[in-house]
Amino acid sequence: MSDPTPPRLTCAQVRELDRLAIEELGLPGVVLMENAGAGAARLALSGLEPARARRVEIVCGPGNNGGDGWVVARHLANADCAVHVASCVAIEDLRGDAAIHARVARGMGIEITFLSDGDALARSTERWARADLVVDALLGTGARGAPRGLLGAAIAAIEALPILGRPGPGVSGAGPSGSADRGRPWILALDVPSGLDADSGARAGACVRADDTATFAAEKIGFAAPGAAAWLGRVHVVDLGVPRALFARVRAGN
Repeated sequence: MSDPTPPRLTCAQVRELDRLAIEELGLPGVVLMENAGAGAARLALSGLEPARARRVEIVCGPGNNGGDGWVVARHLANADCAVHVASCVAIEDLRGDAAIHARVARGMGIEITFLSDGDALARSTERWARADLVVDALLGTGARGAPRGLLGAAIAAIEALPILGRPGPGVSGAGPSGSADRGRPWILALDVPSGLDADSGARAGACVRADDTATFAAEKIGFAAPGAAAWLGRVHVVDLGVPRALFARVRAGN
């Protein structure tokens, strides 16, 4: 019997996997994004205690990783979590699949803050420190180099938050324990902690230190690098519904 766990992939292989799924199979990118965000939301709900307020802060970047965050926002709001999204870009300036999911979240009435400047970031940082869950949806596998500007400042602010640093209930130990300090948010990164190079496993500057990482389709090759685990926390692979045959093609380079 073959191993059902997909092999680790490079960032280039991840892009090729997406291309094959979209162009050859006709699986729209907006559906892949939906599957990613819905899977991450299920992981989040497995670790959030129903009896608590379940205050969730989702920090979204300008690209597809941010789009995944908008999907998570919708699903957690539907599960009666108190959801707030801090976006590094105005919704009107988003493009592609991320713009679709952001507009849906806004149409639902989810509370949104545009991180337009340092003052807005400072106010949001105060909210993040009081949350039960902070979702890092700022940068994904396409990011290169040290994060700069307001985006880098947002990553540094999340990095400065104290992490739970211990296992709890849910899927493979995801989430805070029942006795967790309410002043410590659970930090969940989408696909890769923002600021971590998914190919090398190294950080070039500010980097989110996650309790858990919900990575999409497969673990990335850099996750095995020495020291990467300190930023990744526990890693959970979220299935995107991409056929296993495509993984083999990507690995073979055809």
